[in-house]
Formats: sequence, structure tokens, C-alpha cells
Amino acid sequence: MRAILKTPMGAIAAALLTLLAATAVVAPTVWGAAAETMDTSQMLTLPSAKHWIGTDQLGRDLLARTIVATRLALVLALAATAVGVVVGMVLGVAPSLLGRRLGGLITAVVNIAVAFPGLLLALFFAAVFGVGQVGAVLAIGLAGAPGFARLVQTLVAGVTRRDFIAAARIAGQPKWLVSIRHVLPNIAEPIVVNATMGAGSALLAFAGLSFIGLGVQPPAYDWGRLMNENLERVYLNPLAALVPGLAVVVAGLAFNLAGEAIAAAFRLDTTRPRALSRSKAQARQAGAPASSPQPDADRLRDAPTDEDVLQVRGLEITFPGGGSPVRGVDLRVGRGEALGVVGESGAGKSLTGLAIAQLIESPGEVRGSVVFMGQDLTDGRDHRRLLGTSLALVFQDPNSTFNPVRRMGWQLAEVALTHQGLARRAAFSRAVDRLGAVRIPAPRQRAHQYPHEFSGGMRQRAMIGMGLMAQPTLIIADEPTTALDMTVQRQVLDLIDAIRERDDVALLLISHDVTVVSERCDRVAVMYAGKVVEELATRDLGQARHPYTRLLVAAVPDLRTDLTAPLAVIPGHQPDPPEVPPGCAFAPRCPLADARCRADEPTLGSDGVACWHPGEPFPVPQEGVE
Repeated sequence: MRAILKTPMGAIAAALLTLLAATAVVAPTVWGAAAETMDTSQMLTLPSAKHWIGTDQLGRDLLARTIVATRLALVLALAATAVGVVVGMVLGVAPSLLGRRLGGLITAVVNIAVAFPGLLLALFFAAVFGVGQVGAVLAIGLAGAPGFARLVQTLVAGVTRRDFIAAARIAGQPKWLVSIRHVLPNIAEPIVVNATMGAGSALLAFAGLSFIGLGVQPPAYDWGRLMNENLERVYLNPLAALVPGLAVVVAGLAFNLAGEAIAAAFRLDTTRPRALSRSKAQARQAGAPASSPQPDADRLRDAPTDEDVLQVRGLEITFPGGGSPVRGVDLRVGRGEALGVVGESGAGKSLTGLAIAQLIESPGEVRGSVVFMGQDLTDGRDHRRLLGTSLALVFQDPNSTFNPVRRMGWQLAEVALTHQGLARRAAFSRAVDRLGAVRIPAPRQRAHQYPHEFSGGMRQRAMIGMGLMAQPTLIIADEPTTALDMTVQRQVLDLIDAIRERDDVALLLISHDVTVVSERCDRVAVMYAGKVVEELATRDLGQARHPYTRLLVAAVPDLRTDLTAPLAVIPGHQPDPPEVPPGCAFAPRCPLADARCRADEPTLGSDGVACWHPGEPFPVPQEGVE
């Protein structure tokens, strides 16, 4: 509000709206008698000292009637705006809550309605609901609803792709609750701005309907009705029609200026730097947690067992017109075991993790078997409670991990509120405890802060803390250190290792960094073009047999790399899912490819490698060398 009032436009808008509101409140009491008193001796008089803009055919003072009409005009305009906003928000959110077919039908209806002019829709609905105040409110409100619905659909589509929405779904919240708690608060700013401007448009539309006889009916009156009654005398007494028209213009201008001022204030607020107090700045300086021991590679098992926390068999993900970005993936992770999934961007690593967490939405389709804690997640049953308590998902972008309009403590507390049946106070205390468990300093103070007040590393640790609100048996970490510097990266990875060692938690670490995986994981699955092409113990990466794995390892520089020699590279690029060639997908880039490789696709055998020439030597391509 202070930001709005500091601008000339905001100050003018606030003054006009205050004047309108005050007039609407006091006018019927102060000028009501003059507006209703009939004097047959003063019928249709011209402006005078007694009647500043004249009188009507019953001798009533037109200026008093114009002032008194302020209340009804504003009430009806705000009511119509409320109808438009509510209906528009319902139609805008519905496609994300309903199935593909019904949601697509609603979207199509909104798109068709938006194509028609608002005035035409208002006249149509006015004919349907009939003349009068109620019919006009519904007509104008429903005529404005498609525009709000289109806006909400666009905003919702942008917000639902954020990681904090996926985190809320993993926590087990139903779609309607996610919309109320997480989606709608994040689209409130443009909705408020457009609703404020919409109120001005509704006021103008209402005056128009009343002017043509479809709005307010006698004996009630608003500004449009007053213009209609005095239009025939416009040449004899122009003020009788112009003053109500001026009132409509001033009120509409007030709402539109207010909308512009609010929009400017929101933009200013989102770009203004926020200064931290000394205590907050000191609280950000968290010490690095101690390193946990390197996982013991002897814990590897050669075959799936009933102790596997996760078993993925034949996982395939398809999208209409987009091919299959994941094609027949098999994975297994045992209790306390760490499995790394590596590969270039586009290999299908993140989609595999999302499919395990049941976060692939329509039109994407998931086939295959995903058995987690002994339950098949693809059997069509509701597994929200299982996923919300036994699975922790750490996303790769700490900036979009949390809902920016909710305090951190309550975002963590949602897990305890949803699944553990704790009261609000106990759930918040549990959240404070978990923030402390992931080594965030001053956890009680931090729990009352917003995500933007956390550093990137602290947000990532808080995301891990959210997963620890229950007792997870599996952590899926999808590029958890992408946006972090090396020091914070080590802190986050050390924290994950410490949690694994303490609670015997399984880890699925998705990364493009072979070095990180080799240091933190027991086994590694190498993905290329949606398939696992090799699986081996991390201690054996130096003796990898698949050409792609060997090239990935060779492309990582170390302290022994000759600084005078060109860097090792993998020529070419990974194929897009719809353009995966026949045979081995890596054949166009492979130095060992032959006719068989280009014709027949190898499968992942008992030796853990999908290649027709495993282990055969070849020269490593170098930068700048064809």
C-alpha cells in the first residue's frame, strides 16, 4: 500500500476510490430525501441555484439522484466482477484438476467464448437471464469470466511446472488442496490487478445495459438509467445527461488507475533488493557438515532380492508425437544402497526419477513395473501416503523447490499435517526440528522466513529436511547440486551421505557428473537415449566396457590431465526421442560402430552392458580433432 501511495497515479486512484466509497456510504443518508422528493411545480426545470443540474419529470433533484446512484452502481459493478472472477478462476483451474478429456473440453469452451466480444456475450446472457439487476449482474459477470479463465489457465500452467508443486504432490496432498494452497496464492498478483481493472469495465458495461433498458429497472436507478431518462432533453439541458455520464467515466477511471498502480507496485516489490539484518546475515554462515565415510562397495548384490527398496522393470514413458524419452529401463536399489544414474542431458534420467515418484502427468503415459516398498506404484491405486512418508525427492533447482509465498516452516509441516495426524503446533515443532537436523542454523527463526530469505544451499538442505519429516526409505536426488558452488555442493552431498549412514536410507542419485557419482554411489547405471546401456560398480568405472561409458569417463579432466593436450570429447549429440535411429542409438557417435550396430539393437545382458563390441579398444576423440 505504501508503494502504491508513493506514486502520483496511485495517490490519485486512492483518492478517487476513497471519494467513491465515502459517497456510496453517506449519499443515501445525506441526499436521499432530495433524490426522492417529488415537486410537481419544479418538473423538468433547467439548472439553477436550487437545482444545480435541473430536475426530472417528477421534480426530483437530478444532482442528488446522481450522487445517491453511486452506491447501487458500485455494488452492482463489484458484484458482477466477483461473479466473473469466481467463475473464471473455477474454469481456469478446472483443466488442471479434471481429466484430460473433460479438462480439454472446458479449455475449448473457454477459447470459443474468448473469441466473442464481451458486449455481445453480455447482451446474450442478458436475454437469457432477463432484464433487471440480477440478470444484468449475471450477464456482465459471465461475459467477463472467459477472459479471467484464459488468464488463470495461462498462469496455472506456468506455476504447476514448478518443483514445489511436485513436492506438494509427493507429500500426498490432493489436487484441489494443492491448487488452493500453492497455485492460487502464486497467481494472486495478476488476478488482483485484472480484477481491479475488470471492476471499471463492469461499471461501464452496467451503465450501458441500464442505458438501453436491460439493467436497472424503475423505481431503482443507476447512472445508466439516469442517462437514459434524460437523453431526450440533452439539447435543452445537457447537464442532466452529461453529469451521470461523467460519474461513470470518473468511477471507471478510478478503478483502472488503481489496477495500473497495483501492477506497478507489484513490479517494484519484486525488483526491490531486500537487505538482511546482521543477525540474518550471520545465520546464513552455516558450517560445513562433516564428511561421511565412503560407501562400502562390498555391499553390492548381483541379483534383485526381497530387500530391494525399489525395483523398476521395463519402464517406458511416451508422449504424443514425442516418441519415447524412456525406453525399457530396469533399475534396482537396496536398503542403504546408493545407485547413481548418469548420462548427458536428454538421456531420460530426470523423467525416470519423476516416473518413480508418480509425477508424470497426462498426456504422458508410463508403462512397466515400479515396485517400491513391495507395492507396485503402477497398479492404479492411490499411493500418496506411501510416497509422502517413505520417499524423499530432492529437485535440481533450489530456487523453485519451495512455494515463494509460504513460510518455510509451514511448508515442511504439511507432511506431518497430511500423513502423521499431528496438530498444527506439533507439526510446526517437527518442522523446526527437521531444519535443525539438516544443519540449518537458528532453525526456529528460519522456519518463520520465506524461501527468498534462504541461500541456495540452505534451500536445498531444507528440501532434504522436508523429506525427513517422515522416515524415508528412499531419497531420489535429481541433480541436487546443479545451481550450487563447489563448497555448498560438498555440504549437500555430505549431508545426504550422513543421512544414508544414520538411517540406512537408499539413494537414487541422478547426475551428469561422473565424478560425483563415482565418489558417492555404490553402483552406477549409464543411460543413453532413454535406455540403460551399462550398469556396473563405481569402483569399476575405470574398466567400463561400453564405449559411451568409457568416453564419459575419459571426458572428465583430473589432476593428471595434460594441460597442453586437447580435451577428450564425445563427438555429435544425443538423438531426440522421435529420431532415435534403428539399431544401437549410440552408433552414429561410436568409434566401434559397424553394420550390425546400425541394424540390431543390443540388450542389457547378464554382463551389465548393452553393446556388440564391449571392451574393444578405440582411440579417444579429442577437442578439435575429427
